Amino acid sequence: MKEKEVKKILIDYAKKASNNAYAPYSKFKVGCALLGKNGKIYTGVNVENASFGLTVCAERNAVGQAISDGCKEFSHLVCFEKRTGIIPPCGACRQVLSEFSPEMKILIPKNGKNTFIKLSKLLPETFVL
Repeated sequence: MKEKEVKKILIDYAKKASNNAYAPYSKFKVGCALLGKNGKIYTGVNVENASFGLTVCAERNAVGQAISDGCKEFSHLVCFEKRTGIIPPCGACRQVLSEFSPEMKILIPKNGKNTFIKLSKLLPETFVL
């Protein structure tokens, strides 16, 4: 599949997923679509909590879904929020994603366009043991 097709499909999945986000506090409803190297698409949404530190990001929920399905390698990721459109993953999610696929491509807004960038460029110095 061409990257342009991957982009469109993942944006559609992320948009649809964002409708199911649980964000009663911030109203920032994020949907994520994660393409596994097995060809499957895993979605996730942010789930907020009154104890804000317990909130879980959409990306980490998508990773959990993939891991539950036995997939631990990813090629592409897209995050979407209705008011702002395509958004990049936060630093914590970048670290989690780097554990599995540091060379995966992340769609980010850059210079007025949505562009895929390798995770290793977004998080060049990951934490490792």
